[in-house]
Amino acid sequence: MPPALPHRAAHARSRRDFPRLPQLVPAPQRRAVVARPVHARLAFGPLAAVVLALTWVLAAGCSRPPSPATAATPAAVATPPLALRPAPIGQQAAGTPWIAHVAAVDLDRDGRLDVLACEAQAGHVLWLRQNAAGGFDEQLLAADLRAPVHAEAADLDGDGDLDVVVASMGFVFPNNDRIGTVFILENDGRQRFTARPVLEHAERVTDVRVADFDGDGKLDLALAQFGYDQGSVSWLQRTGPWTFRRHALLELSGAVALGVADFNADGRPDLAALVSQQWEELHLFENTGGAFRSRRLWGSTNEDFGSSGLSVADLNADGRPDLVFSNGDGFGPAATPGPRPWHGVQWLENRPDGTWRYARIGDLAGAYSPVAVDLDRDGALDVVAVAAYASRGLAGGSHPSLVWFRHDGRGGFTPHVLATAPRDQLALAVGDFARDGRPALVTGGFFLSAAYDGLGRLTLWRP
Repeated sequence: MPPALPHRAAHARSRRDFPRLPQLVPAPQRRAVVARPVHARLAFGPLAAVVLALTWVLAAGCSRPPSPATAATPAAVATPPLALRPAPIGQQAAGTPWIAHVAAVDLDRDGRLDVLACEAQAGHVLWLRQNAAGGFDEQLLAADLRAPVHAEAADLDGDGDLDVVVASMGFVFPNNDRIGTVFILENDGRQRFTARPVLEHAERVTDVRVADFDGDGKLDLALAQFGYDQGSVSWLQRTGPWTFRRHALLELSGAVALGVADFNADGRPDLAALVSQQWEELHLFENTGGAFRSRRLWGSTNEDFGSSGLSVADLNADGRPDLVFSNGDGFGPAATPGPRPWHGVQWLENRPDGTWRYARIGDLAGAYSPVAVDLDRDGALDVVAVAAYASRGLAGGSHPSLVWFRHDGRGGFTPHVLATAPRDQLALAVGDFARDGRPALVTGGFFLSAAYDGLGRLTLWRP
């Protein structure tokens, strides 16, 4: 069982020694971090993410909406340089979809890109298999997994086909019980899957990634565990075909998303973790060969920053992987849910001297699941993000749900609103689904209630 969480007050005092968020928040709203009860967040990341609380739903019916002036909305561009055509894929939404994660992967290795999706409310992991005509046939890979929120394909057993590793929170609403599970869906080679739990009775698991961390030729796992009062970042070392030994790297509640890459160019996979709750930090764990050296890369003094998603990309094309992260969670600790003026997307530049430089990419109320993609194929990586719950309490009916931050190749980004519907898109992935060299996007919707027009469950956005 994971060790107990260290006392928060001691951790809060240690925050003086690492980089701070630039003055994005008006001074009266900024305050020093202090030890206090953990607030509720939509704890599944890229959203990536991604942290939801029952109190939010209650607040939705009894609290006043925030002023429209609190919204963070990108400067709208009248005519984007390109347009994407949305089309629903998979089955029609029954009730309110809770799509917590989507991934683009050729699961059956037939040369056509498919979609994996986690339906957290139903407890399903879905496979949307692309057929020869370019349509998608939805299949159920696994049921009754109890709030799956991340799925990643990898050949875990080395038999030549792709298995699926799943992070299961156990329960989406805040809960201190050890109800998190990591499943491996073992592929029999004919795309029939058997669910194998490889970690049980753990803090709620929000993210899981695959890499050979100890260099023994066998794939290991990295975990983000949000928990509630307790949580952690850890890795699971492979000890047998379906057995793992857990190693804790950070004992802190609120971990929502992970990124794996060789950040220091030493040939070993390292790990980055985005932590929300009152911490609002980015941590790096440098792999020293089966052990890890940890440090905080960045942190916000705004405890309502709302960390929501993390991805890895070489955004400035210098050969070093950088970190792109979003903050769009508007459901705590403030009493009234809704967008915040500091919501948006930013990145940490991985510099040659081992330091990391913070830069803002742009504003977006409710920002989640940022991904880097050269959307206009001009040679510079852009960033695309979705907006979840961004329209809550805002005047009018059209607010961005899909935004493209176009990169000029010199570190500048221009926001282009690609869509205002469907609303409340939480998950985002990118892939060349048509095999024509042009990237397309797939998004997943997460809705707190049925009081919406046009629920967007799973949507493919083609150029």
